[in-house]
Amino acid sequence: NIKKPKQIKINMVKGASIKFHSYNETVPKILELLKLQHEIKKYDKIILKPFLSEDEEKSTPREFVEATLKFVLQYKNPITEIFIAEGADGIPTEDLFESLGYKKLAEQYSVSLIDLNNTETEEMEHAEFLKFQTINYPKILLNSFLISLSKISEDEETHISGSLSNMLGLYPSSHYKGFFSKTKNKIRKWPIKYSIHDMAKIKMPDFSIIDASSKGLILAGLPLELDKQAAKLLDKDWRNVPYIKLIDDSIPKDK
Repeated sequence: NIKKPKQIKINMVKGASIKFHSYNETVPKILELLKLQHEIKKYDKIILKPFLSEDEEKSTPREFVEATLKFVLQYKNPITEIFIAEGADGIPTEDLFESLGYKKLAEQYSVSLIDLNNTETEEMEHAEFLKFQTINYPKILLNSFLISLSKISEDEETHISGSLSNMLGLYPSSHYKGFFSKTKNKIRKWPIKYSIHDMAKIKMPDFSIIDASSKGLILAGLPLELDKQAAKLLDKDWRNVPYIKLIDDSIPKDK
């Protein structure tokens, strides 16, 4: 049976930005401002999704994730499980967990790491998919509170690295890499904006935090709005960022 997605609904302002001082000071301050401490108490699984690659400059800094993790650990329900999850593209995720310090981080705080490239999946369909008929989606994410953690930067393929482009890591390489390829080339049979759009139709991140410390800020809130703000910080009109425009156009507008 092919499953249809169900989006978690949360009541929250669209987003905020505050001046960056340090991860340990600024991250909890903006999360308290948005009252995330009340929201996370409702869930028994919370998943932090950084972006990890061989390019350390574009990867989500471990210190940024650590500040978020400490906040979540402080305010979660006692029974809630926390995971750090990624599905790297073109390199074993475990190697990046090791080299970028995430393995030590997980051990320090007694949380689990998930390699999304090899996790159990559920076959999902959605009437608004533009390219895929179905998507093999990591099962553990379906009923979890998913937090996207990305670092602002320009990107040749996606134009910007943002909350929603970060969700490309949710395509498991066990299903989406080619027979002779290490990379997830089955998500690149068409312009990448379509793969980001179709993944977002299954489940948007429930909350996003963007490390824009290079621009003197930390952003937090709902993913699409944050990506629009991230584009602006990079001197881009979000309407010219293909995946943002495509996803924004697909959302019904209030009259």
